[in-house]
Amino acid sequence: MSQPIYLFWFRRDLRLQDNTGLFHALSAAKKMGVQVLPIFIFDKNILEQLDDKEDRRVDFIHQTLTALQDELVQKDKTLWVHYGTPESAFKELSKKFDIKEVYTNHDYEPYALERDEAIKQQLAGQGIGFHTYKDQVIFEKTEVTKDDGQPYTIFTPYSNKWKAAWEKQPPVTHASEKGITHLLSHSPFAIPSLTTMGFKKTDLIIPSKKWNEKTVMSYTDQRNFPSVEGGTSHLGMHLRFGTISIRQLAMETKDVNTTYFNELIWRDFYHMILSNFPQVGKGKSFKAQYDFIEWRNNENEFEAWCQGKTGYPIVDAGMRELNTTGFMHNRVRMIVASFLTKHLLIDWRWGEAYFAQKLLDFDLAANNGGWQWASGSGCDAAPYFRVFNPRLQTEKFDKQLKYIRKWVPELESFEYPKPIVVHEEARVRVLATYAKALKDV
Repeated sequence: MSQPIYLFWFRRDLRLQDNTGLFHALSAAKKMGVQVLPIFIFDKNILEQLDDKEDRRVDFIHQTLTALQDELVQKDKTLWVHYGTPESAFKELSKKFDIKEVYTNHDYEPYALERDEAIKQQLAGQGIGFHTYKDQVIFEKTEVTKDDGQPYTIFTPYSNKWKAAWEKQPPVTHASEKGITHLLSHSPFAIPSLTTMGFKKTDLIIPSKKWNEKTVMSYTDQRNFPSVEGGTSHLGMHLRFGTISIRQLAMETKDVNTTYFNELIWRDFYHMILSNFPQVGKGKSFKAQYDFIEWRNNENEFEAWCQGKTGYPIVDAGMRELNTTGFMHNRVRMIVASFLTKHLLIDWRWGEAYFAQKLLDFDLAANNGGWQWASGSGCDAAPYFRVFNPRLQTEKFDKQLKYIRKWVPELESFEYPKPIVVHEEARVRVLATYAKALKDV
């Protein structure tokens, strides 16, 4: 009979340090005198939806797992990586090992909830326990609610209650790496290559995991200016895939810059919204009446937006930055989202899906929250009658056109397209369209 083991399933938490589920797996294994095998599954259900086979996010995960494997092998440990469905992974593991318990961390997205329930049932049929823990946020689900127990839908009161909860009980960090001796000692398992999975190596250079003190200290003053090098932390991708701990980042930056710390609370807020109002993750507007808006959905105009050829320089610069790098400055994200939904009257879901394809730090909760904010359909959203003026936004945040000229070098040439819509006319049109849809509200 094969030796009894516990499994730890990496998902959005690709690190050994301060990993809640891993800490609990190692602690339980130590008590029971068994070892823990860490695993990762390249899920076909997700990968087969990616049209771009040079997806930098897949490359990021692969590079991260390779580095993690190298670290483990030096300590006579190993990671087991599977390419296939979660169901097939656990079937294969059950043939190799006598699995007693499976540990992992919570994931709040619709597909993840269905996947985890299916795996829980599959394992229960074999008498195997399935344990999940909070890890990718600081406060989750209903941990921060109104006094009547209902979830908040407005950020400021949520933030105040969140901060009070923090002061009462700051997050605990888990030094999982100290218990690494309880990981399974085994010869290394091979990690499937990108080619095996139908993907290619990309030009991705992984940004530093360390937050920059100068960036965070000056965040309030610099964060809205897209041309400023180091104006934002560029930690979104690491937070998305859990290669850094949100708890450690929050504790280290809390007293450095309030604005930056508030952005981390916004992150919790959107995850809380997704947990309590799961319909937003399934294509529904948070404010249901906004689903009655008659979008124009002009495919040619959408394509011009995607390619950065709208004739509005700040919009085009943002889209070209996104298409080239997989990153877009947060202020510019708001501008391009407002332009798509308000100027072009194109359904926010189209923009949300395009960002989901392109953003390296794509996170369903935050992406959905941002798009619904821009369109007016979300919780605590910009009012529908607020229509960003791209020219005024440029004057405020890229007055010297440094950012625009970087991404739109043909700006002052005949090659640059004429505006596909007139701002003043688009504003009148969108206000009339929204007013019609919301007149009975």
